[in-house]
This record gives sequence, structure tokens and C-alpha cells, in this order.
Amino acid sequence: MSILIDEDTRVIVQGITGKMAQLHSKAMLDYGTKVVAGVVPGKGGTTLFGLPIFDTMKEAQAQTQATTSLVMVPPPFAADSIMEAADSAISYCICITDGIPAQDMIQVKRFMMRYPKEKRMMLTGPNCAGTISPGKSMVGIMPAAIYQPGPVGIVGRSGTLGYECAALLAEMGLGVSTSVGIGGDPINGSSFRDILEHFERDSQTEVICMIGEIGGPQEAEAADFIKKSLTKPVVAYIAGLTAPKGRTMGHAGAIISAFGDSAVEKVEALAASGVFVADQVSDIGNLVKEIFSKRSTLGS
Repeated sequence: MSILIDEDTRVIVQGITGKMAQLHSKAMLDYGTKVVAGVVPGKGGTTLFGLPIFDTMKEAQAQTQATTSLVMVPPPFAADSIMEAADSAISYCICITDGIPAQDMIQVKRFMMRYPKEKRMMLTGPNCAGTISPGKSMVGIMPAAIYQPGPVGIVGRSGTLGYECAALLAEMGLGVSTSVGIGGDPINGSSFRDILEHFERDSQTEVICMIGEIGGPQEAEAADFIKKSLTKPVVAYIAGLTAPKGRTMGHAGAIISAFGDSAVEKVEALAASGVFVADQVSDIGNLVKEIFSKRSTLGS
């Protein structure tokens, strides 16, 4: 199984005619993702890769019955694109765009709260690599070849560390159910806890890898959820153990500004919740393999 996307997921790419959007849309089509349309205001009625392009999301969704959108729109216009997706019966939106102003994302969050929870669009990103269910669907910009199907779920703020985690698992002969990038910005659509809840409900995700970093309270909130509600083992890695306080490191959200924001504090919270914490990212594969080996020994 998988979470969020599968082989039947129908995808609209917002901003599909952009240079990078074309590159990654073609990669998704080659992978087998059911990309069914693009949306670019002013280019409705044209086609690209044999796909129809529409002026608006409402029109595109009504014509294609898509459930997922991928936002690859320049930062000044990306928030409007997310809100347009939320207003068009799309259930899941992935925003790749980096550099969206925090004030714009506050507006997005407020806009989405207008909808009742059962009808509210789920958002991952911005500034994320996307989501992939290996062998089924890829919606994003990740190098799909390194992801093998299997029972390990991945959720992370860093795209590149997510790739490395998938590659390490593949070296161990282990595959991935779904890998979800939640993005590295200070204000994003979904938290670690949100994705952990989805993995908890997925019967074929047996172990979860969580890739965190300095800045923000999300890892501490996840630790509390893991301790109280999660039944599956979690392996975590927190980047930024040597990061100086008050300096942004890489992602816009990777800045230690309050108690609990540092890597050390997050590691302590996760370890206290029963999480297997890797000292180095290269240790992730070995920790996951140890979990499966112990299960196999107990089962025999």
C-alpha cells in the first residue's frame, strides 16, 4: 500500500509551461504518473506533452476529475496558486516552490481554514521535493530511480536527505512505501505529526524514517505523538547538531530561535519517546535493518 498518492492518482501541474516544470512533468509522465492536465493562466486551449492546458484550476479539475495538484509556480504567484487549488475540489496539493514569503503562507493557511476539515485540501510544502509511492506514482522532483517499493515510510523536511535515506535503504535491500517531503520553510502545509498519522493507518508501512533538522517545534510535537499514539517503530535523524544559534542554515525554517529548536533538544525529545535516533544520516539504513532483523528473530 501507500499513502497520499498511488497508481490511480490523477495530477494537475500548475505552471506546467515553465522550464523546470516541463522537465519534471516529463519525468513524472515517464515514471507512469497520471498527469492529466496543466494550468497556466492565459494559455488555456493549448497542449503540452499531449496534455490539455487550462486557464483555471476549477475548469481543469472539472474536466479531468484530478485529485492532486503540483505547484511549480514562481514565488510571487505561488500562494495564489495554492489557494486556487484549495478552491477547486483538489484533495491534495504539493508545492515545490522555494522562496514564498512567510506572509503569503500565513494567508494560505487562513484561507484553507475556511473549509470544514473533511473538505479541506491537504498541503505539503512549500519548498519540498514532493511525494513518491515507488512503482506507483511520483509527484515532485526527486530522482525516482533510487526509490524501491517496500515497507518503510519516509517523511522529512530536507529533500536531499530524503533521497539519501531512500538510497541507504535500497543498499540494505529495503524499499519505501511512500516518501513525503513536508518542506523546509518555517510555515508549511503539513507537519511531521500529520504524515505520521497517515503512516500509522497504512497497514503495509512497518517502519517509519523521520528526517528532521534544527528550527521550529515540529519534531518535538512529533515526539509527543509517537510516545502517545504511534504503534510502529520510528528511526530519526536530526540535522544541524553543530549549527550556531540565531543563524539560518540552508532552509528558511532551519534557525534556532527558541528553546526546543536545537538539534540536541530534538534528539533528546525523540529518544525519550522511544525513537531510534541515528547519530549520522549514514546510520539510518543499519538501524532500520536491525529493527527488521529483530522482528524476524522474534518471529522465528
